[in-house]
Amino acid sequence: MDRTLLRTVGAATAAYGIAVAARPALLARPSGLTAPDGTVPTDTATCLRPLALRDAACGLAMACAPDDRSLRTATLLRIASDLGDAALLTGTLPGRRHRAMALTVSVGWGLLSVIGLARADR
Repeated sequence: MDRTLLRTVGAATAAYGIAVAARPALLARPSGLTAPDGTVPTDTATCLRPLALRDAACGLAMACAPDDRSLRTATLLRIASDLGDAALLTGTLPGRRHRAMALTVSVGWGLLSVIGLARADR
């Protein structure tokens, strides 16, 4: 397992999760979940924040895992979350472009984690 890659993915995921929890527009806009005037509806922000906090928690668990077993477990949770996001968002987001972007981003982050598990430590 490439611990450096996995911890980097974890740290980036945590940072993004914290940023989206603070500013849901960071996820709402590229997902097509804004109102016609470009604002993020309160209900949308309320639904996005738990997802963002989930990402922050998974990322922190990866970045701070005390041993390989914990790092592997946190990474598998991250992969499951990414695959779940890909399945759910590509079936529900408005617009083909938004669905394609969600699929690319979700699968891309999941793939980085899979690569980190498969590679030898560097």
